[in-house]
Amino acid sequence: MGVGGLVHDSSTVVFAGGGTGGHFYPALALANELVSQRPEVRPVFIGASRGIESRILPGKGIEYNLLPVRGWKRGQFLTNIGVPWALLKSFISAIKLHKKYNSKLVIVTGGYSSAPAGLAAILMGIPLILQEQNAHPGVTTRVLSLWARQIHVAFSEAVLHLPRKVRNLALISGCPIESPRKISLNRNEICEKLGLDQKYKVLLVTGGSQGSVALNDLVLGILQNQRESRQGFFSQWQILWIAGPGNYELVSREINRIEGCSRVKVLPYLESMPWALNLADLAISRAGAMTTSELMAWGVPAILVPLPTAAANHQELNALAIQKLGAATYMSQLGLTSDKLWMEIGRLTENEEILSRMADKARRNSKPEATFEVVSSMLKFLPESKGRMA
Repeated sequence: MGVGGLVHDSSTVVFAGGGTGGHFYPALALANELVSQRPEVRPVFIGASRGIESRILPGKGIEYNLLPVRGWKRGQFLTNIGVPWALLKSFISAIKLHKKYNSKLVIVTGGYSSAPAGLAAILMGIPLILQEQNAHPGVTTRVLSLWARQIHVAFSEAVLHLPRKVRNLALISGCPIESPRKISLNRNEICEKLGLDQKYKVLLVTGGSQGSVALNDLVLGILQNQRESRQGFFSQWQILWIAGPGNYELVSREINRIEGCSRVKVLPYLESMPWALNLADLAISRAGAMTTSELMAWGVPAILVPLPTAAANHQELNALAIQKLGAATYMSQLGLTSDKLWMEIGRLTENEEILSRMADKARRNSKPEATFEVVSSMLKFLPESKGRMA
């Protein structure tokens, strides 16, 4: 459990969302914005002991509580036996926590780790607000939406997947991210810190916080097989490759065996994604909601290769929605080869006008102020507080 910096006479707002970064980081962005608009508010996180929040929250100085709730694993019967019991225990714990904090408002951003806090809020009559990042809302969002006071979605397509009786509550607000307008970055300094050359354009390769074995293999295949044609590519471009903590050593080892890859910078993870987004002229990426929202806000054209096993195929729906806007191209992982991916990279990088058009479409259709707008709209459910800083 972490300890926050506000005394107990302030209004407590509980944030629940995690398991993965796509659900956790929007909750964190909303919490930071809420404190910015209402400094007396006391934010508290309730998450999962096995989720990404268990690694990130300890360094954020925010009070938090981790519960044993865990996600359902498809096709893993033995692993799933304990899931209902973990949910029940977590639900009971969440009730106790709401009583302890006298929670005034509960903000749920989805994922299995948010279910206990959301269900407990419903039982206790605490106002519940949902924020859904994906074009296809997850199970937690769809169930909790029946009792929510307000529902925020990032994609208009998401509304059609909500229960019919609550669709009128949905607001198309965008995905909460840190706005590029609030971040001051120097390209030269970032290039120096990351070991890149500011003279060359940047192709960003990222599979999310954990990386993607499939994307890594596809890009490795390009570098191994396209020796002659990639010489022309590297005359103008360099690659910033976030391989994932578990994949970093393998990718680095393979890169070192390939001639002519001096302009490939491989990282296991990047804590500050705005650095990469500020540099990127094109990205090859999965299509998680957080990632795609950041790409659009920063005006980064993208080749989106959705995770085929994502729940309800939501990443494919995200990618198709963004392709429809003209900000990205969608490529299914099924049947995708390194040669096909290389042809698409070539088509985009050989024509600056195409990339410029895609970047413009990305910026015009992004919602960089989503975090501010979501928080502003939910404040009506939060009573005025006389809380003070400790």
